[in-house]
Amino acid sequence: MKKIVALILGFIILSCGTNNHISENNETTEITGEIAQKYANSIIVSDLKTHLYSIASDEFEGRETGEPGQKKAAEYIKTFYKKRNITSPLGDDDYFQEIPTAHLRSNLNPSENVLAFIKGTEKPDEILVISAHYDHLGMENGEIYNGADDDGSGTVAVMAIAEAFKKAAEEGNRPKRSILFLHVTGEEKGLLGSKYYTNFPVFPLVNTVANLNIDMIGRVDDAHENNPDFVYLIGSDKLSTELHDLSEAMNEKFTKLKLDYKYDDDNDPNRFYYRSDHYNFAKNNIPIIFYFNGTHQDYHKPSDTPDKINYELLQKRTQLIFYTAWEIANRDKRVVVDKK
Repeated sequence: MKKIVALILGFIILSCGTNNHISENNETTEITGEIAQKYANSIIVSDLKTHLYSIASDEFEGRETGEPGQKKAAEYIKTFYKKRNITSPLGDDDYFQEIPTAHLRSNLNPSENVLAFIKGTEKPDEILVISAHYDHLGMENGEIYNGADDDGSGTVAVMAIAEAFKKAAEEGNRPKRSILFLHVTGEEKGLLGSKYYTNFPVFPLVNTVANLNIDMIGRVDDAHENNPDFVYLIGSDKLSTELHDLSEAMNEKFTKLKLDYKYDDDNDPNRFYYRSDHYNFAKNNIPIIFYFNGTHQDYHKPSDTPDKINYELLQKRTQLIFYTAWEIANRDKRVVVDKK
């Protein structure tokens, strides 16, 4: 009888042991990875190129804040989301967060952020914000500043990521957390659109788990001419060690870009950490990652045109951001803020 009991106990221990538990967890991770990969692969060069050639065309007159070209760009982005049944958090057919003149500079007309939204399943009140600014410098002396890289590249990346998440949702793979796709205006005038959003958030900032901000990811700077498979990451470890580690893990598993942290240095004289829209989230203690390709000879010039974009690299960088967003949106617990 003792031998039988011992055998039964041994069988129970083996059945419930640590190794089996690890194996099951690994299997689940692999299945999740395969699902994410399916939708990341729906982010394709031809779509990015089509939208960028529109957003950065002469028709949009350089998208200067408050001017007709910026309004046209806002309508283009809104139409994109409506056609794909990606709703707005503001209500039926209202994708614009209007910014009154009082919250802009005195010489600017009213402008608007464009917002789209995918509601989460298990944790719908927790929000991941994926952002890019869609404004640029407008026109000067008859020349149009098309802003293909700055920040047409980020604009179309957000759109592509949103479409990938929408496809996932339609096929029963809706994210656990909600995702806000935030196209901000007025970045070139002093981060005005993101400042307005964080001052008058649609969702409480305390429920915003992270911000992934995309500003110029379509080009290669001089430092990487011979090794262009890279992206600069700024701010990933400023507030959350976990966010930084998660980002590294997603890149290692899926995209294998060189993640360059040169501009993450607190002593960097360029101070890029303070110069794009993520900063308005970071100063509210929300973990951020800023994706950036560095400046180049066409930065803030009329020559920043869509024909100079490296579309394969834009695709790969966008996919990295999608994988990172997927992990943030679907993990059991929100990323932890462990730094101040």
